Amino acid sequence: MTASQLFCNKAHRGLGGTLLLLSAIICLNSCGFGGNSDGNSVIGGILTELIKGAASSQPESLELPAITAADNVIEHTGFVLSYNPSTKIPRWVAYELTSEETEGDADRDEFIFKKDPEWKSSQAMREDYAESGWTKGHMACAGDFKWDEDAMEETFYLTNICPQDRELNKGDWNYLEKQVRHWARRYGKAWVVSGPIVGKNKYGKIGERDVTVPDAFFKAVLTPTKGGYQSIAFVMGNDSKRYYLDKCSMSVNELERLTGLDLFTALPDDIEEQTERQYSPKDWGIKVK
Repeated sequence: MTASQLFCNKAHRGLGGTLLLLSAIICLNSCGFGGNSDGNSVIGGILTELIKGAASSQPESLELPAITAADNVIEHTGFVLSYNPSTKIPRWVAYELTSEETEGDADRDEFIFKKDPEWKSSQAMREDYAESGWTKGHMACAGDFKWDEDAMEETFYLTNICPQDRELNKGDWNYLEKQVRHWARRYGKAWVVSGPIVGKNKYGKIGERDVTVPDAFFKAVLTPTKGGYQSIAFVMGNDSKRYYLDKCSMSVNELERLTGLDLFTALPDDIEEQTERQYSPKDWGIKVK
């Protein structure tokens, strides 16, 4: 991999990738790197990679929902989240998961839940969950970030966590997370958006900081196909009931009506509408009972 390709790959993740590239080019020029053949070669390489990315048929940051005034966006190594300081839980968490990223040596047992250093205001703490009867449920799950220790550690920030039923956390929600990794390997990559559905807040709040307990959780998945894209969404109640994937699946359009979010907005409008309005569990290898 060339230096320019490595730079572009590192800048790919996040909201400011293109701006980062352009800033780097300006900096290289101002520092005199563009005034000789080696400097011109480096800058030319970066520009070439940027142009290639812009010309690609696949838009960047497909995982991101539409950003609104209600969003407090926090960007981490492997995922982006919108934090709600009123509920002390995220509104949504989004990331791209590639086939290569489903493998790695990072070990979740080495990390503990802790405050997010990127959020300077009030947030949940471990003590809020103590003796509450609820587990700390990841929205960006640790198992999707085995490819990098820093990325996995950041999934333990409490801005990425919701109070979650114990049986759901270790059961059907965990199974869905494993299926997402399977789909990332099968299709080469998956774009994932997860989050809570507060609903009527029938479970109330926990802890000294009044952390909201959601009524349910959602996960939306988009993958590439030979002819374009396919999508599917899931909703599971925050309880110990069984949630078979064929029974709790729905179209992304249905999920958008339920949550008020606008998902996968980087897709061209016509492709987005076609992709989000239809889904087939069988196409995802889900057994229909």
